[in-house]
Amino acid sequence: MSGRSERVAPLAVKIVVSGGLGVGKTTFIGAVSEIEPLDTEAAITQVSVGVDSLAGVEGKTTTTVALDFGRITLDPTIALYLFGTPGQDRFSFLWDDLVEGALGTVVLVDTRRIEDCFPALDYFEAHGAPFVLAVNRFEGSDRFELGEIREALGVGDAVPVVECDARARGSVRDVLGALMDQVIGVRVRGRRTVAAAR
Repeated sequence: MSGRSERVAPLAVKIVVSGGLGVGKTTFIGAVSEIEPLDTEAAITQVSVGVDSLAGVEGKTTTTVALDFGRITLDPTIALYLFGTPGQDRFSFLWDDLVEGALGTVVLVDTRRIEDCFPALDYFEAHGAPFVLAVNRFEGSDRFELGEIREALGVGDAVPVVECDARARGSVRDVLGALMDQVIGVRVRGRRTVAAAR
């Protein structure tokens, strides 16, 4: 019997969490990370007045200026490394580096500021990356049926739209599970298309 451990390191999978300013990306990653999450939160200062709109999130006092990072082991074979993008348009130049090598994306939606998710939707649709829309339910916000949100955003039936509470670990795990199902589904459909073309 060898002295080496039979334990196999889990497959590392990169996942991006994106969406507009104040949608809950930092909270989402922090709720589920099994390590102390890394964030680059900075105080919102007078410099951002007139640049970053806080309509609908007036109580927000900090914002991500580079990225958020966390990790969750789904099972002994898969570890998800979560990278959160900054929500402001002026930091969008960071997205290409954060998204490189990612298997899929969670795009968070805030129904109080639904238009803020359009830049993320446009970006990930253009890159052909598998993604899910996760509607973060904020207390006191208007509630809409998921079908209404899909229609308002012009998202096709192939993209899952799910509800979530970014503060709740179980809810975040469910969203990540839906994303993994989407990633697998996209890959299987791609293989079938290639096989049919031969």
